[in-house]
Amino acid sequence: MTFRLLQDGTGSRNRMTDLTLLGLETSCDETAASVVRRHADGRVEILSSIVGSQIAAHAPYGGVVPEIAARAHVESIDGIAAEAMRAAGLTYADLDGVAATAGPGLVGGVMVGLAFGKAVALARGLPLIAVNHLEGHAVSARLAADIPYPFLLLLVSGGHCQLLAVEGVGACKRLGSTIDDAAGEAFDKIAKSLGLPYPGGPALEQLAKSGDPAGFTLPRALLGRDGCDFSFSGLKTAAARLAETVTTDAQRANLAAAVQVAIARQLSERTDRAMAAYARARGGATCALSSPAASPPMGRCARP
Repeated sequence: MTFRLLQDGTGSRNRMTDLTLLGLETSCDETAASVVRRHADGRVEILSSIVGSQIAAHAPYGGVVPEIAARAHVESIDGIAAEAMRAAGLTYADLDGVAATAGPGLVGGVMVGLAFGKAVALARGLPLIAVNHLEGHAVSARLAADIPYPFLLLLVSGGHCQLLAVEGVGACKRLGSTIDDAAGEAFDKIAKSLGLPYPGGPALEQLAKSGDPAGFTLPRALLGRDGCDFSFSGLKTAAARLAETVTTDAQRANLAAAVQVAIARQLSERTDRAMAAYARARGGATCALSSPAASPPMGRCARP
């Protein structure tokens, strides 16, 4: 987020004033708009957050279809943004700037949100802030808690899986990333192999509640390998092959539970490795924050 600086009466120092921004997110299959206010004293207030889901449009295909997603963004973004402004009790004239996802993501969806943001900014003579949506995930942890820089972050979203050393806005160092598929991708594809409805992740989690993870043995990728990278492709393939052999509801539940344990174990093991390395590098306590795309951050602290 950028800040507007005003000179005080003496011109000897700068002070910040309140800033109100409209944020737009269209990187995948949800059209989202939020109005956020950064107060002069540093407090951040989320005035509204409106999300339009496309689940019904993609469900028949068992996954996100980029062309359908882009068209849905075109059809809904104006109404979603207007609702965000109404919910905040503001008009476009009250904004100090517009922020929009500029990538990474599905290019068609990104273009829709960025073009709409440019139009609002141009019409109102406002600055436009192009946001890397992964960095948005990283620094958004600070909206919900008092988290000083620097911090170590585990970022897990539908298409991404990374470990980041976050030094500040525009200063994220990647310590590890998936070398093939993301955890969210594995959840959805394995769920589809089990015949579960879209979105697959929540359906697989529900099925796993009645299962025994010891019922199946799944590969442990990168076990003992140096570094902080992830790999879920082998797990996805092994689970998909096993899904072809299950014949009972109990077996399906057991496989779902085994998949959940395998994915969680790898996330935990690689994060523990990153935490130890980060602590050694900084010589002090660190915090790793799990930041799924639509979940509040969860803290886990360790000392070297």
